[in-house]
Amino acid sequence: MGAPLADEAWEPRVIASELVYRGRVWDVREDTFSYGDSALTRHYQDHPGAVAVLALDDEDRVLLIQQYRHPVRLREWEIPAGLLDVAGEDPLTTAQRELAEEADLVAARWALLADYLSSPGGSNEAIRIFLARGIAASDSVFHREGEEADMVLAWVPFDEVVDAVRAGRVQNSILQIAVLSAALERGRGWSGLRDAGSPWIRHPRWRNG
Repeated sequence: MGAPLADEAWEPRVIASELVYRGRVWDVREDTFSYGDSALTRHYQDHPGAVAVLALDDEDRVLLIQQYRHPVRLREWEIPAGLLDVAGEDPLTTAQRELAEEADLVAARWALLADYLSSPGGSNEAIRIFLARGIAASDSVFHREGEEADMVLAWVPFDEVVDAVRAGRVQNSILQIAVLSAALERGRGWSGLRDAGSPWIRHPRWRNG
């Protein structure tokens, strides 16, 4: 196909855009836009975006967090993650903050592992996943509330996590994408990792390169 495979930016004329529901975490927006010879109206989740951290220690173990998620009624195994809900905060800074707040950890080395859109047919949520290595305890211990109050933290051998994903025993999409991306990169000597400050994915809200 000639050029490298990549999503194509496309900017239709937006005729009207209205916030139809304001939620505690994210909103719902209604857009009417021109597409071909028609005007289409679509509702979608207007999301601030998020980051996640695959923390890998010197023993080739992954930090996992077990947390209750009410919509699916599961205590899911996940990796540290959080919303980009601080105005002007760099995604890497957000990821570093989330690792400290959710696990009381810091990391010496950071790389970009994956960018993805969680559900582009109904949401503009964009997620950036970092790989963190050189793990150490932070100077502070954070107080956690709500679903985070009884989180379980575990260091699990990397290959065991990969097996759990492949067998369908863990279903969190961020965890799955992070672990399978890391498995691929590890098999290639980590040669495809991008700089932690690389431009965001091809997405209207975060497009910067």
